[in-house]
Amino acid sequence: MQVSVEDHSSVKKTLHIEISEDEVKKEMDNAYADLRKNVKINGFRSGKAPRSVLEAKFGKDVNEDVISTLVQRGFIEAAQNNDFAIIGQPEFKDIDTFDGKSAYKFDIVINVKPEIKDVDFKGLDLKKPKYEFSEEEVDMQLEMLRRNLSKKVPVADDRECAEGDLVEVNVDGKIDGEAAAPFEGISGRRYRLGNKLFSEGFDKEVIGMKTGDSKSFDVVFPEDYHTDAVKGKTVSMQVELMSILEEQLPELDDNFAKDLGNFETLEDIKNEIRANLKQGYEKRSEQELNEQVFDQLIKKVEFELPEMLVNMELEQIINEAERSFQANGTSLEQIGKTRESLREDYKGVAEDQVRRHLILDAVVNQEKLQISDQELEEGFEDLASNFNQSADFIRGFYNENPDKLDLFKHTLLEKKALKLIIDSNDVSEYVPSESEEGKEAEESGSEE
Repeated sequence: MQVSVEDHSSVKKTLHIEISEDEVKKEMDNAYADLRKNVKINGFRSGKAPRSVLEAKFGKDVNEDVISTLVQRGFIEAAQNNDFAIIGQPEFKDIDTFDGKSAYKFDIVINVKPEIKDVDFKGLDLKKPKYEFSEEEVDMQLEMLRRNLSKKVPVADDRECAEGDLVEVNVDGKIDGEAAAPFEGISGRRYRLGNKLFSEGFDKEVIGMKTGDSKSFDVVFPEDYHTDAVKGKTVSMQVELMSILEEQLPELDDNFAKDLGNFETLEDIKNEIRANLKQGYEKRSEQELNEQVFDQLIKKVEFELPEMLVNMELEQIINEAERSFQANGTSLEQIGKTRESLREDYKGVAEDQVRRHLILDAVVNQEKLQISDQELEEGFEDLASNFNQSADFIRGFYNENPDKLDLFKHTLLEKKALKLIIDSNDVSEYVPSESEEGKEAEESGSEE
């Protein structure tokens, strides 16, 4: 067998494979010899049917079997002899040129991992932010919890709605008479006027309506609107104001804590909030430190990205987005998105993720990192805690799914590599400014 490698790039290659005429004939002879032993042909004793008869009756099937054998053999030998780190499924070309009599030539297009050597992960400039929560944040979280548990009842007086009111509306939007996602047939949607849930122009038109009022108006959406289906377009809206809602807030006392369950006093709730804020800030601090690691390593380590890995990562991101939308009772179509538009939105994220995985993988191989039985058990216990399951359940699940177990071990290896990188560098701590500390609270403090 002869193999020549055509490099399209450092991560994509074509294997040109030629199997000699003698090897083809030998494989064909073996195939017919095996066939002769195992089939019965009327008019011939067992194992005595002439090859010409077998070719006439089973020639197509034999050719397909031999092609499969030769292609598989050629692929395995070519990959092993060249020590390729192949990713994804290979693409086979020209495999139907087989005639069973002459040399057999075909091509295999493969994607391979980039070769990353000697990742220098020392000498990084790492600064870990030290976030601390305030009692003001505890009070804010408590107030948000109080508002989430408030009763929302229609206002008693016949008044016009104003900015800041929580309203319930039916909405139907059309573009040139055709249904306009995501504004088609919205029923009983609650939202707070002034939050620009639909758009600023929409809110301005609704402000001043009374309960039971209906109104038609046009909204011109800007070119940078987040929903592709209505960017730069005029949508004709039909809106019915079902109700203006007011919140009846529960008293913040020990009875409030008991009504929540698992709490005896208001201070118990505050302590739970403090613990959650501390954990959240620690996680945020860790994530920001990790971002610094990757930002600096990506600049130091140059390599070509395999398009196949990027596409695989993109597919996972999009599938997860679809599952998230479905869990919230909506769909891509309803928010004016398509899988293709999501591919454009998240391609950069996918490329970044692939770079990170490849760098960590290179460090794992470079440092010959392995996961011990104890580390695997600790991983099971951590996962069990996160999903509120027993470690035995998690362990049993992975033992019954070897492929998922391998993936889990690889995830633990990546975490181990990242920890090694951080531990190999001096990490200084700093206290972020108030604006940095408050950024996360502002982003998470939006109302309905």
